[in-house]
Amino acid sequence: MTTVSPSKPWRLDFILLAAIWGSSFLFTRLGTVEFGALPTAGIRVAIASLFLLPLLLWRGLGPQLTQHWRRVFLVGLLNSGIPFACFAYALLSISTGLSSILNATVPLFGALVAWIWLKDRPHGWRTLGLAIGFVGVAMLAWDKASFKPDASGLSSGWAVLACLLACLCYGISASYTKKYLGGLPALVTAAGSQLGATLGLALPTLWFWPQQTPSATAWLSLLWVGVVCTGVAYVLYFRLIEHVGPARSLTVTFVVPVFAVFYGAVLLNETVNAWMLLCAAIIVCGTALAAGLVKPGQAKPAICQS
Repeated sequence: MTTVSPSKPWRLDFILLAAIWGSSFLFTRLGTVEFGALPTAGIRVAIASLFLLPLLLWRGLGPQLTQHWRRVFLVGLLNSGIPFACFAYALLSISTGLSSILNATVPLFGALVAWIWLKDRPHGWRTLGLAIGFVGVAMLAWDKASFKPDASGLSSGWAVLACLLACLCYGISASYTKKYLGGLPALVTAAGSQLGATLGLALPTLWFWPQQTPSATAWLSLLWVGVVCTGVAYVLYFRLIEHVGPARSLTVTFVVPVFAVFYGAVLLNETVNAWMLLCAAIIVCGTALAAGLVKPGQAKPAICQS
């Protein structure tokens, strides 16, 4: 039986991971305003690949990546390439706080995809959670989404849809990984997926490369997003799963918007209104129910400690 010791630093990993992933929205925005959406996503996964591949080879996992490269590379497009490009595009016209709240629906889409594809049908409170979560998304989108272009030619409506498409891709990737890549070491999936996303975004990155040379601030922002928010974050996430299991690790998704909203408000002077907070609360509650992380009326199991 796996035990959880209070002396293990999993709580620190949890908070640090939420803080790092929360900062990804801020630094992605700083990068994408100069690089554009597709180059921003392409550079991010390329940097993450350069960070993770040496770790993969050092662990002697290269042969496993070679054996499963087709499926791992496809996961890279679904779990990194498309979502990163979607969020980079969205951050050109909506706030980092709003995009992070929408990102919190990932477990919601994961539960929906698993229901449709893997026939993992939710029951009882989980079904209600799906409904509550999507009601929260609809409320937030109705208030924030407008398909009327602004002065830059962009619209918040398409940005919201891009965020939701990214979350759907995350959900599809999770079910695909469970179905076809079960038992594969996490580092193989992490490093291989970043490499696959890099190859998939290589041509679009070059095609849409900005004509004006980006500033040092933009480069440093993408370096942070690639190394810290992607490479280091993967290491923290997998260590967290090892210490406390996937279910509890998944709850980090709910803490990320807290940091993202804080960073946006302090560093970018973004406004956060009561409606956004209400919708965020509804989404988080619905997602927690849909993912089975909260089970009302059921006694909380004791945690074995050593």
